[in-house]
Amino acid sequence: MFAKISGKTIVVAAIAAATIAPAFAQPAAWQQAVARQIASKQTYPRAAQMRGDEGTVKVKVYVTASGAVEKTELVAPSGSSVLDREALALPSKVGTLPAPPGGPAAVILPLTYKLM
Repeated sequence: MFAKISGKTIVVAAIAAATIAPAFAQPAAWQQAVARQIASKQTYPRAAQMRGDEGTVKVKVYVTASGAVEKTELVAPSGSSVLDREALALPSKVGTLPAPPGGPAAVILPLTYKLM
C-alpha cells in the first residue's frame, strides 16, 4: 500500500508470505487471506512519520476457530516503540478474520513501515 503525505511516499505492507507456528499449521491460502485483510487496515502512525521511524515488526496473531483475534504478541521489534505499538493493535482494528479451517490458529505477520 502506498500513500503520499507532504511530498513523501509512505510504504505500508504486510508481507503475504506470512509464517505460521507449527503447532497451529494452517493452509497457505488462509495465512495469505489474513495477511491481506490486516494489511488493508495498516496505517503509518503520524508520530513515527514525523520522527522518520521505519522498520519491520513481526507480530504473532492468535485467531479463534470463529476468526476472532484472541491476542497478539511481539515476535521481533522494529526499533520504534510507536511502530511496535501500532503493529500490536492493528489485528484488533480489523475485526473478524477468516475462520481458520483447522480450528484455532496463530500466524506470524511481518508488517513493514517505510518512508520513501
